[in-house]
Amino acid sequence: MIAMIHATLKTLSSYLANKTLSSVELTQAFLAQIDQFNSTLNAFIAVDYDKTLLEAKVADKRLAKGDFHPLTGIPIAIKDLFCHQGWKTTCCSTMLKNFISPYDAHVVEQCKKTNMVILGHTNMDEFAMGSSNEYSCYGPVKNPWNTDFTPGGSSGGSAASVAARLTPVALGTDTGGSIRQPASFCGITGLKPTYGLISRYGIIAFASSLDQCGPMAKTAEDCALLLNILAGFDERDSTSLARPFEDYTHHLTDSINGLKIGLPQEYFSEGLDPKVSDLIDKALKALTELGAQIVDINLPNTHLSIPAYYVIAPAEASANLARYDGVRFGHRASHYNDLIDLYEKSRAEGFGQEVKQRILIGTYVLSHGYYEAYYLKAQKVRRLIANDFQAAFEKCDVIATPVTPTAAFRLGERQNDPIKMYLSDIYTISVNLAGLPGISLPVGFINKLPIGMQFIGNYFAESRLLNVAHRLQQATNWHNQQPNL
Repeated sequence: MIAMIHATLKTLSSYLANKTLSSVELTQAFLAQIDQFNSTLNAFIAVDYDKTLLEAKVADKRLAKGDFHPLTGIPIAIKDLFCHQGWKTTCCSTMLKNFISPYDAHVVEQCKKTNMVILGHTNMDEFAMGSSNEYSCYGPVKNPWNTDFTPGGSSGGSAASVAARLTPVALGTDTGGSIRQPASFCGITGLKPTYGLISRYGIIAFASSLDQCGPMAKTAEDCALLLNILAGFDERDSTSLARPFEDYTHHLTDSINGLKIGLPQEYFSEGLDPKVSDLIDKALKALTELGAQIVDINLPNTHLSIPAYYVIAPAEASANLARYDGVRFGHRASHYNDLIDLYEKSRAEGFGQEVKQRILIGTYVLSHGYYEAYYLKAQKVRRLIANDFQAAFEKCDVIATPVTPTAAFRLGERQNDPIKMYLSDIYTISVNLAGLPGISLPVGFINKLPIGMQFIGNYFAESRLLNVAHRLQQATNWHNQQPNL
């Protein structure tokens, strides 16, 4: 049974289909892992054994009938911002600490339709605002490779739970790198799909034009299997895109002979740890041995991604979080004098410091006299960044970059230096601004901490990204490494 917690989704699926293993047995194995290690990692903030085991029993009945999906009976963890009927969905914020969702997010519905088994909700930065998972009302998540270090954020709980084998797969969201950065820090694979490929219905919003759900798993193949059930049109989401069904596992093993991999010089300059660059070079060498070609490209507006993002994202956050006023739902101050006092006290008590800071920035850049000077200019820069990528894809098939400038940093190290904290997303943010897909996968270690590499594709090139990542994982063994808890 211990070996099962280290298996891929494909292996687990075959065991369930062949009746070598039941969903209840598999679920109990992961619940035992949560029991043993979650007190150390703080990756899960909500677990309900009775509900979870009941779902496993239902999955076993479907498996027994022989009419099942490849992911039927597979346990999954979900980030605590996906609405989940009957469960507290808190965004790890005091503002929503007692909110019980009356409905399921689209992606939760999709998991339930295939009878995947939901293990619980994972910890995150409050309202997904953070790069270290330290901004949570439940306390910080610890990195399984070294608990003195951050697992990354905001999907740090999902990343840590997969890395520590508390779950075989997890759902995360990525607004500026919040799937890929923690995937890199924790040594797993994380995919941020094309904006609109997966419905955002039922995802509690941070920045609506940037947020995107995606899979976090041990391997690219596992991500592909989960993406198969997550992707698809949803009329309840106005940004959801109608596209024909695509099997993202179909091209995993295709040859990459002749594939052109673009290297943007702007991503391999000052600020990047030379050791990270060396690991990426070794991974690229493995790909060239498989027939890939390396070409130099330029993304000249990359340096504008951080300032553009930290105008656009806080502006959208300010608008989205205006609904939390202490009147309709969420935290309400117990003592207040009038309606305005109720608003002020409820929001002051309910939101954490990082969220307040971003709301203030967003409100400022949207205010009269500053909208044109900041927000409108940031949107114009966003278009320039997207145009840079389109020009680059005329020369290459995929783009290879670092995920982060360094390995994971120590908990508390950057909390008083927001600029340094924000710079940890410098290589991921432009992907969200352009709405492109990106994937992070492990390519080595620095001081016993994992390092990830990012591949960026053109719109709807998820199959190509997963193909490249899978072929690299077939040629290397970094994805099979596991922390010694």
